[in-house]
Amino acid sequence: MTWKDVEFIFNRALQYSFSRKKFWFLFPILAFCGLIAVFCRTLAVCSGEWVSMSLTFLPMFVSTAVLIAAGIIIIRIYHHEVKGLPISVRKIVRDSGGIMLEISSLAIPLVLTYLALWITLGFFYLMKMIPGVGMILKVILSFGPFLLVLGLLLLSLLSLAMLFFVTPVAAFQSKFNTIFEWKQKFYENAFTHSALFLLGLFPVAAVVGLLSLAAVIAGTSYVEATRTLSIGFTWFFIMLPFSAMLTPAALFFFNFSAECYVYVQRKLKT
Repeated sequence: MTWKDVEFIFNRALQYSFSRKKFWFLFPILAFCGLIAVFCRTLAVCSGEWVSMSLTFLPMFVSTAVLIAAGIIIIRIYHHEVKGLPISVRKIVRDSGGIMLEISSLAIPLVLTYLALWITLGFFYLMKMIPGVGMILKVILSFGPFLLVLGLLLLSLLSLAMLFFVTPVAAFQSKFNTIFEWKQKFYENAFTHSALFLLGLFPVAAVVGLLSLAAVIAGTSYVEATRTLSIGFTWFFIMLPFSAMLTPAALFFFNFSAECYVYVQRKLKT
């Protein structure tokens, strides 16, 4: 893959990232995922450290199942846009119903693994509260929470990789068993796939970082909510424009993943 190839697929993916049809399809889905995050964040305000940790990661793994299904529709609409074909979002959704349900089940192992790590982390929180020896165990076993939190972060990265690599396979192949092909193909050219993944993720990460910074600054300097309900409503109304401005970056992410998949498939055939 040359730099001109990367530049071409990047620019074309960016060009179709501002489609009205795709925007109004994806924005409510991102808002729904944001609503889950707001709900968990509100509950975490009055929760202990262990529960708060759970509520930090839970929205991401739940949203993965929703976004994988939505990504199939986005990629198929993008395919129609690039080919100049007539677009009927309703027909695409109807034809994709089966594979959307099947592909969403891939998030179940992520959620179960997350629950196992979270429950294990709870034992460390319990041990540090044992009278007398709790502080000693807290120091000696500090490597445990470190490894478990690292596992949660790696699991989050894996969920993003699934969105990038698995979604276009499901969108173009329409067969559940073919999604496991990406693992072998990834190892065959790990550097190219990793570089493309990071390139596709960069706009999303940059937009999320900028919007999160603006939300934190606004929350600390302007918003003075102290009650749980007030905090929830505050973050809800911040979440709506947050989701709207994140939508083009998310559309680019799925568009670029489709471009990378098609390019790799063509290279394998030549």
